Amino acid sequence: MTLIATLPAEIGSPVEEVDTPSLLIDLAAFERNLARLASVVRGTPVNLRPHAKTHKSPVIALRQIALGAVGVCCQKVSEAEVMVYGGVGDVLVSNQIVGGSKIRRLLSLAKQARISVCVDNAANVSALNDAALVAKVRLPVLTEINVGNDRCGVEPGEPAVALARQVAGAPGLEFAGIQAYYGRAQHIREFEKRREAAHRGAEKVSQTLDLLRRDGLACRVVTGGGTGSYQFDIEAGVLTELQAGSYIFMDADYGRNLGERRDSVTDFEHSLFVYATVMSRPTSGRAVVDAGLKSVSVDSGMPVVHGMSDIEYDRASDEHGRLTLHDPGRELHLGDKIWLVPGHCDPTVNLFDWYVGIRERRVECLWPVAARGAVS
Repeated sequence: MTLIATLPAEIGSPVEEVDTPSLLIDLAAFERNLARLASVVRGTPVNLRPHAKTHKSPVIALRQIALGAVGVCCQKVSEAEVMVYGGVGDVLVSNQIVGGSKIRRLLSLAKQARISVCVDNAANVSALNDAALVAKVRLPVLTEINVGNDRCGVEPGEPAVALARQVAGAPGLEFAGIQAYYGRAQHIREFEKRREAAHRGAEKVSQTLDLLRRDGLACRVVTGGGTGSYQFDIEAGVLTELQAGSYIFMDADYGRNLGERRDSVTDFEHSLFVYATVMSRPTSGRAVVDAGLKSVSVDSGMPVVHGMSDIEYDRASDEHGRLTLHDPGRELHLGDKIWLVPGHCDPTVNLFDWYVGIRERRVECLWPVAARGAVS
């Protein structure tokens, strides 16, 4: 038996009629976020290449490109496939792609759009080159360097130059530049410490660029940075591309970052919410909603109840979210609906099939999360 997924809402209906749990976008806040970062990078030497792993939606990617983005980043070949088939013409797979099947898919995609990829290992360079020669594709490749994330990336300096030299000498590959992503810096809470971390990473990039130039290797693209450090990434003056992704939605974790005056970061607004219904009210101090672990990611902390600071979402199980009501006088009844700000927007998006776009408390659009589950 084939099951057909039910749409969570009807166009034009009031938000109160949206089924739950659902993934809502406040379209006005979302559009202000899009415009805000586009205006910041406009007139600087830095291009915006937003991360599509945040939204997994060609609809959103094309809106970013319409505002000046040069393309998008993806983490997986399957994500890149969805973006290209959805009309995106320039995708950086900002990750290492290993294994014959995935590499062949990558090169097939490179015949349809501009596709580039990252490497941090000599054996991977050889495998990409061999496959590119068979496919008759010249594949742009970026050497990823470790600027403090301690995840992927060859060490900066001479090790990075040696790998770049191998890429440049491979007939099936084009040395396109370097990737220098520093994810840890995005979530350092204090403003000045976040700036210091971003600048330390930029210094490693700068030293590596000097060595590449001495070796005669032109570095056209230097890509990295993110939502939590975008100001510092631009002011450091080494990046040519900014990979911010979460800025369009924000989440509770980013909301804990502090601004220069120790207030919360206010450059971008919360525009993504998980809509949930109160399904149980067993005591005056406790309620339960229908959004649990299968509706909201808690890897970066619990979601926050939007506009109700006296209510705490403090425990999640598979299909239940427990609320503690700190004000015993708070009215919250069965069937009431609340807006949850997810702790981490990216994995939360991957739990849903649809975005429900809301404007002035009515449903304006339904956008598929087209790359949901694209993890290969």
